[in-house]
Amino acid sequence: MLKDKIKTMSQLKGIIRGLKKKGERIAFTNGCFDILHRGHVEYLEASKRCANILIVALNSDKSIRKLKGATRPIINEKERTMIVAALESVDYVTIFEEVDPLKVIMELKPDILIKGGDWDVDKVVGKDFVESYGGIVKTIPCVKGYSTSAIIEKIKS
Repeated sequence: MLKDKIKTMSQLKGIIRGLKKKGERIAFTNGCFDILHRGHVEYLEASKRCANILIVALNSDKSIRKLKGATRPIINEKERTMIVAALESVDYVTIFEEVDPLKVIMELKPDILIKGGDWDVDKVVGKDFVESYGGIVKTIPCVKGYSTSAIIEKIKS
């Protein structure tokens, strides 16, 4: 069930403790995932291949407005959470209120921190923290030609 994949931070921390005791590798990524498209799907599938468990932290509606302006998100956080949770590659989804995911990363302590290839690996938020306990930080190339902003512009025109 989709709702079984949607967790609070408190719930996820307990789940992760249990999974790590079993030797599972936990990957973490985050983003807005507003107007889900092929680029998102391929990115999340590639992220899942890096570990046993993939956690996706979604920016809240409030944090997206801070990042992208008053007209975003197009899809509200409740709907985005359900859509991302429906993907086979995603094991758990949570929402975070902050503009960046550092607090979430520090609470969850993933084995692998993943961002899209549009990020310079040295500028990935949480990189130093994850590497401090032996975790890995990696970027996955973006699928060219796909972006939420481009979809929005196409709809406008």
